[in-house]
Amino acid sequence: MTNFIDYVRLFCASGDGGGGAMHLRREKYIPKGGPDGGNGGRGGHVILRGNKQMWTLIHLKYRKHVKADPGKSGSGALRSGADGEDIFLDVPLGTVAKNAETGEVLFEITADGETKILVKGGRGGMGNAFFKSATNQTPRYAQPGEPREEGWFVLELKLLADVGLVGFPNAGKSTLLSVVSAAKPKIADYAFTTLEPNLGIVSYHDNLSFVMADIPGIIEGAHEGKGLGLRFLRHIERNAVLLFLVPADSKDIAAEYKILLNELKQYNPELLDKQRVLAISKSDMLDEELIREIKKHLPKKIPYSFISSVSGQGIPELKDLLWKTLNEN
Repeated sequence: MTNFIDYVRLFCASGDGGGGAMHLRREKYIPKGGPDGGNGGRGGHVILRGNKQMWTLIHLKYRKHVKADPGKSGSGALRSGADGEDIFLDVPLGTVAKNAETGEVLFEITADGETKILVKGGRGGMGNAFFKSATNQTPRYAQPGEPREEGWFVLELKLLADVGLVGFPNAGKSTLLSVVSAAKPKIADYAFTTLEPNLGIVSYHDNLSFVMADIPGIIEGAHEGKGLGLRFLRHIERNAVLLFLVPADSKDIAAEYKILLNELKQYNPELLDKQRVLAISKSDMLDEELIREIKKHLPKKIPYSFISSVSGQGIPELKDLLWKTLNEN
């Protein structure tokens, strides 16, 4: 079973607010003291908190119900009830919270330590002391606490990476990531080896680095949910630069690039606004003449690089090209 979980559905309920107290001060020498009912405490919130150490939502996969505590009721002597304890759910950066019924996006968590309230606790009610006035010296009523909020929510993870690898299954994305970073993705010679995204830190000159994501291979019809379709495309939305990888032994490199581009466009046209780089992988099988011929048919205005992850050919130049493109953003 995979440890990478990028989608969970949760039922979340905040806490009810505590009721205000209806109380009149009664002591031995003060038979007719005024109102002294305290306020109720706020119900606990359910809060999402960004955690940069996390890369998956697996810790929430089996936690289907999340319920915060109610606030305590107020009491005499102007004592306020305690607030219900908040529940914090730590999530990876790039987590988007949605209403499961409507699909409405509520917010997203993008910074370490960032907190956003998913479900707000009910407000505590006011005690009768609050309602005392010049014209109403002895109010004999208090407010109940506000009820809790509850509902089904979806948490989706969109990976935060600088460079996202786009290509058909078996284009050599995992091999490239293993060569340019310390990531150890599963690599084999068949489609859909990568069933979950892999992240790698790519070292550059002078202690600089950037993050590259190898994401499950795209297929025609991915935007309709075919193959690993939509699950893959969600992660692409967060990448600053898209690195299209097409193998040198492809029948038509330009046509393959166009199909990949079209899948992204069908899913979300805004993806076409991102910076793009084209890498022709497995180029160690080409000679100079073939490379010259292929260059004539490559898409215009897209920077490209001929590389081989096996021989290391063109890898430093590709890093330079990606760094330059990232810093143009």
